[in-house]
Amino acid sequence: MRLRSLLLAAACTLAPAFARAGDLPPASKPIEEVIDLLVEAALNETGITPAPQADDATTIRRLTLDLVGRIPTTAEVDAYVESTDADKRAKLVDRLMASSGFVRHQAAQFEVMLNPEGDRRGGAALRAYLTSALKENKPWNQIFRDVMLPDETDPKLKGAAEFLRGRVGDADKLTADVSVAFFGVNVSCAQCHNHPNVEAWTQDHFYGMKAFLARTFDNGGFLAERGYGVVKYKPTKGPERTAKMMFLTGAAVHDPTAQEASAAEQKVEKEAFDKAKAAKTAPPAPKFSARAKLVEVALKGENADFFARSISNRLWHRFLGTGLVSPLDQMHSENAPSHPELLAWLSRDTAAHNYDLKRLIRGIVTSKTYSRNSKYEESASVPPFKTYAVARLKPLTPLQLATSLKIAAADPSSFDKLKPDELEKRLEQIESSARGFAAMLAQPTDNFQIGVGEALLFSNGERVMNELLTDGGGSVLGRTKGMTEPKEAVAFLMKAAYGRAPTGAEEGALVAYVEKRKDRAHEAYKQILWALVTAPEFRFSY
Repeated sequence: MRLRSLLLAAACTLAPAFARAGDLPPASKPIEEVIDLLVEAALNETGITPAPQADDATTIRRLTLDLVGRIPTTAEVDAYVESTDADKRAKLVDRLMASSGFVRHQAAQFEVMLNPEGDRRGGAALRAYLTSALKENKPWNQIFRDVMLPDETDPKLKGAAEFLRGRVGDADKLTADVSVAFFGVNVSCAQCHNHPNVEAWTQDHFYGMKAFLARTFDNGGFLAERGYGVVKYKPTKGPERTAKMMFLTGAAVHDPTAQEASAAEQKVEKEAFDKAKAAKTAPPAPKFSARAKLVEVALKGENADFFARSISNRLWHRFLGTGLVSPLDQMHSENAPSHPELLAWLSRDTAAHNYDLKRLIRGIVTSKTYSRNSKYEESASVPPFKTYAVARLKPLTPLQLATSLKIAAADPSSFDKLKPDELEKRLEQIESSARGFAAMLAQPTDNFQIGVGEALLFSNGERVMNELLTDGGGSVLGRTKGMTEPKEAVAFLMKAAYGRAPTGAEEGALVAYVEKRKDRAHEAYKQILWALVTAPEFRFSY
């Protein structure tokens, strides 16, 4: 208890978690072992009995949704459930992570992370950059550099500029969004006054971060940065101040250009920018880049703790449904991690292994903590999600849902005889065709509630009827035309939608429904499929 109290106190300060490396599990331990060790230790300490491991059908569904953004085909489910290989789960994870679907899905997730408000201007270019970067398994610190210091002359890197470009007209928003996306800190509450609830966040922090970014602007479609410029602000008390470049830790940065440019200097600089704009070329870089200095400072020494903790927390949230620190943008002294030792260890490990995203993801999804059942039958009271004693339901993203609907509506046999590369291409085509439907759905948040628009779409939307509930060749409903036994057709539809056989109660109710409509059995099957794919079991990863 004494050790845990000390670690909790340490994690609640701005001091680097890395500094207490001796109090953490050895760096040599695999990620999944450390996760299970520390989560189970906390459960034992509080006397909570965790849920058992999820069954095979649930495991492959969850992993396939989380790693490649779709439900598994029925053939994939059958192969996994029937396998007796002791290492089948690890092999499944490796297969999914080696697929092109993994790159596309993670790129989509990172795009939403960088543009959480749904503003997709330049989204295709940013997604193209992220897809290329993740395909190369580019380290997260390098992605950060590419986004903050984009090389717009390189076609492979040009799309990274869209993060800054979409915010460059509002330096306050740019400051807040950079702090949230990369450091897990929403410092915008300290813009007009010192943070009311967090003593550590003051106006100096907000405007200190803004000083790194305020010189950036758009110059004829290219990102440019002035070599001079100061940020001034009016504090709640006292005279106007000139902000010093300062990182979130409070570390001030020497700025050799912390002055107003003279008229002559401004003229020379403007002429250079105008010349580049006229030539439609990238503008000249300043001798001192404030943005480059931010990147340098953020990845150095104890400052890097913010960066490592934030990405570790975000990926944990992505796969477990709840961050070790929640909300994700509230990593500060007044909001302690649920498992401080675990976040400290994951952060240290992530930094030590050069911010390898695939390595961290694999460690998380191969842990027992990740693969617990979402049903808790130990008692009537379900433990808090922050204990990770039971898996949390996660609403599917728009593209996950749209792609999965398309797969569920397709004849399962259309996937069965395809070679692995052919299957990948077929699934990519389905995902591409699902993007239009996905655009009609809302991006879920932590406190997700299905909106009226989505409810109406699935209740009576023509697109659902025309794209999903068709009975032509190659469709799941088309296959039911050749089935004479309602029991067979019901099991077939249930397997296509949920990857499992119906329970006795489900089978009885659905067969009875069909029996009452013998004269229009095919319409009954259509109604059953409609009910299955619009039910909560399909809408969530469980």
